[in-house]
Amino acid sequence: MLILPAIDLQGGVCVRLLRGAFDSATHYGDAFEQLARFAEAGAEWAHIVDLDGAQLGAPAQHELIGRLASATTLNLQCGGGVRSREHVEALLAAGAARVVVGSAAVRRPDEVLSWIADFGLDRICVALDVRSTGDSWEVAIDGWAAGAGRTLDEMLAIYAPGRLRHALVTDISRDGALSGANTELMGALAAQRPDIAFQASGGVAALDDIAALKNAGASAAIVGRALYERRFSLEDALAV
Repeated sequence: MLILPAIDLQGGVCVRLLRGAFDSATHYGDAFEQLARFAEAGAEWAHIVDLDGAQLGAPAQHELIGRLASATTLNLQCGGGVRSREHVEALLAAGAARVVVGSAAVRRPDEVLSWIADFGLDRICVALDVRSTGDSWEVAIDGWAAGAGRTLDEMLAIYAPGRLRHALVTDISRDGALSGANTELMGALAAQRPDIAFQASGGVAALDDIAALKNAGASAAIVGRALYERRFSLEDALAV
């Protein structure tokens, strides 16, 4: 299982939010320094989110992402405000190895499926950010500000086998909360759709969470606040 250390960019600096609330940012310094630390620890990938772009509905920091890509040997998976083919092209041109598409993938799946067909299965990851309604998982859009009116199961049915390879699933209630990863959800998804490489996001607080996600069948884990608050080292996470 891959470990993707996360960098959330807001106003050009590295921050972390609590459950996606833009007014809850904790600042963690320079993104270039963070990437250098990730590479030194042995990471192969980093997950970068343009929070300004997510809020605006269009990438706002792609120039900075381009400089970050030029300054590191890491593969960068980048998202935040990606709503059009042009946005995907701009991030790939800036040096992103993979682009994360969220709200557009929920609102206009046929269009996003055409992007996947054109750019390649490994160049686009669909982000499905979810909240529990008790008996199902509702997908959220627009920086988690609104419900999409679709469930996680409905979205996975749209992205049929062979048409999607990478999906990032975030349990919003756990994001940035250090409350433990949702291994039950990840295990169910991995069993339901073994053709998709599911990335787990939200709640990772300890090495036990990483081991549990690996055992549940996750292909990758996004790790943010736990690293910045030194709950464990990236080296140890990579060794799980």
